[in-house]
Amino acid sequence: MTEELPQRDEIVEALRAEREEALAKYFFAVQGRLKRIVNFRLDYRLGGRVSESDVIQETYVRAAKRIDSFLDKEDMPFFVWLRLEVNQKLHEIHRHHFGAEKRDVRKEMKLGKANDSGKTSMQLAAHIVAKLTSPSRLIERAEQIAILEKTLGEMNELDREVIALRNFEELSNIETAKTLGIEPAAASKRYLRALKRLREIMESAKKFS
Repeated sequence: MTEELPQRDEIVEALRAEREEALAKYFFAVQGRLKRIVNFRLDYRLGGRVSESDVIQETYVRAAKRIDSFLDKEDMPFFVWLRLEVNQKLHEIHRHHFGAEKRDVRKEMKLGKANDSGKTSMQLAAHIVAKLTSPSRLIERAEQIAILEKTLGEMNELDREVIALRNFEELSNIETAKTLGIEPAAASKRYLRALKRLREIMESAKKFS
């Protein structure tokens, strides 16, 4: 069961005293939240190739080797640090699959020239279209995602990221602000503005269903 994490000072003290045991305890506590991040950030074209569980397991191994990097970041919340580790692992996975010439998933999906697999607009588009289109219509979905991605690309980059963090990764406003390096008040204002624009885009996207 997912539980709330203690304050950073308590986590740091526990990690210094019982490194592996403490990491396992706190990692497990937020595992559900980390899975939501993987579910959103993992490129939809890798479905069936890369499992959510594998990403989480590999992230844990990575984090275990890099605990000192968290301890050195005096103001970073533990969950925000784990999120960074998840995204670094996803970056490695995307680079491995989309950087290779052999069995390029983009070619198999007949998408033509694809954008960066870690791009927020693509992930937003993929998740919106998934709610509107049957998974069996895979090629049609790919075409719809490409169209919606272009529209989302017209949004301010920071606004897109705020939407991704708040609505899809389900970060709190404070966590979002910390992740983006802005003040919580600014993050809140951006979220409200971006949410209105996203609703307009989703209404327009219903014509694809």
